[in-house]
Amino acid sequence: MRVDVISREYPPEVYGGAGVHVAELVKALRTSVDVIVRAFGEPRQEAGVFSYGTPAGLADANPALKTLGTDLEIANDVFGADVVHSHTWYANAAGQIASRLHGIPHVVTAHSLEPLRPWKAEQLGGGYRLSSWIEKTSFESADAVIAVSHGMRADILRSYPSLDPEKVSVVYNGIDLEKWHPVEDDDVLRELGIEPDRPTVVFVGRITRQKGLPYLLRAIERLSPDVQVVLCAGAPDTPEILEEVASGVRELQKTRSGIVWIDRLLDQRSLSVVLTSATVFVCPSVYEPLGIVNLEAMACGLPVVGTATGGIPEVVDDGVTGVLVPIDQVQDGTGTPVDSEQFVADLADGLTRVLADRDEAHAMGLAGRLRAQREFSWHQIAIETERIYRSLL
Repeated sequence: MRVDVISREYPPEVYGGAGVHVAELVKALRTSVDVIVRAFGEPRQEAGVFSYGTPAGLADANPALKTLGTDLEIANDVFGADVVHSHTWYANAAGQIASRLHGIPHVVTAHSLEPLRPWKAEQLGGGYRLSSWIEKTSFESADAVIAVSHGMRADILRSYPSLDPEKVSVVYNGIDLEKWHPVEDDDVLRELGIEPDRPTVVFVGRITRQKGLPYLLRAIERLSPDVQVVLCAGAPDTPEILEEVASGVRELQKTRSGIVWIDRLLDQRSLSVVLTSATVFVCPSVYEPLGIVNLEAMACGLPVVGTATGGIPEVVDDGVTGVLVPIDQVQDGTGTPVDSEQFVADLADGLTRVLADRDEAHAMGLAGRLRAQREFSWHQIAIETERIYRSLL
């Protein structure tokens, strides 16, 4: 059986959880399945991986239209596959068109949903309507849809009510515990401007509305002044959200020390060092289908304080591997807290609880690594994904 996996992201061009998922899934699948990867970006040297740029005639087009042009070239090349598997709306059109062109089943993995990310209109303009249409038609016509959490499955069925629930399966994201584990290196920390011995909160994520970074910056104001905060935050969606975050960081730096902003993508080892050195990881997202970054933190032995939304409660065991922060959200697709001040206060309280007891934090971190090992193996995820493929043939 040959499966063509289509993704915007694939190493070395990975900037989010979907790219990590695709890379790890492909590696695990290749032990039993012939996998071809078709990804956006510059040429790769890996065997069985093909790269696609923007068609020359669309160089100045809307980003969503550029994506569609790339998808058309990919769809043509899928000839000969038994199954096509697309990841995110960027690749969905390629999968959908290839399915019809070549008469093969199309599997979609949902890493996020356009109806629940309306702020993307700030980035894509009219292209957001195009991306939403691509996702909707692809999901509704797919032979199988994979959700990365039960919370995500519920969101899919609520967003696309005409979709047959029998077609929607849950297969979690995973974590490679041989790659992600505690690593101590004070020299790396000092090079990054991090004080190794201070109680530390770490955030890792893109600067986008869904990650809730502005709420975290407000919560930090309520923390003890001896707490160090490391923000590994880059790849802003828009200049506006970047300036909002930059302004918040500048204000914090006026009144407290230990606000470290790393705005570039760290290599995996350096990020492991940062996570290992911290006291607690924070995930203030208002929308998060699962959150591979939470698994990465758990694998490095960190407790996680995360918003009780999306798939986060399926990763964080409240009171055991971390703390879930309650949130009452506006039901308009934005995930905005109904009472932002209450959310900020609850977020600060959750962080303060973990920071106040280093022994409890350490115990939560150990429990988190064990949970990641038990529940989120890529080997098991590949078995479940292959089972879905074969059920369609």
